[in-house]
Amino acid sequence: MKNIISWIAQIIAAVIMFQTLFFKFSAAPESVEIFTRLGVEPWGRIGVGVLELIASLLLLVPRTAWAGALLGVGLMAGAIFSHLTQLGIVIQNDGGQLFIYAVLVLICSLTVLYLHRAKIPLVSKLIA
Repeated sequence: MKNIISWIAQIIAAVIMFQTLFFKFSAAPESVEIFTRLGVEPWGRIGVGVLELIASLLLLVPRTAWAGALLGVGLMAGAIFSHLTQLGIVIQNDGGQLFIYAVLVLICSLTVLYLHRAKIPLVSKLIA
């Protein structure tokens, strides 16, 4: 059951991050607006896109799922913080969809991180 839950969480997080890459790498208006409002357009948008690509790929490899989850937690914590402090929940009348995606990826990444905690180098030494 642990494996099934982990794979579901890994796939959901990876698919959501993969899906948003198109918007970041194609300079879609909502992505440009977000990173402009944060004061880091275009390098922040491209950098976050690259990190989300890496996190997605790591999540889909069983040996590195924990690292992808850890990176996903960091990225989504930053996204949620940005929504709550500078951007607001709704971006260009999206009904909060991007915020909801960030929360969902955070929950999935935390789940994967917890389920794979024994594989994390420092944590595995403490658990053993």
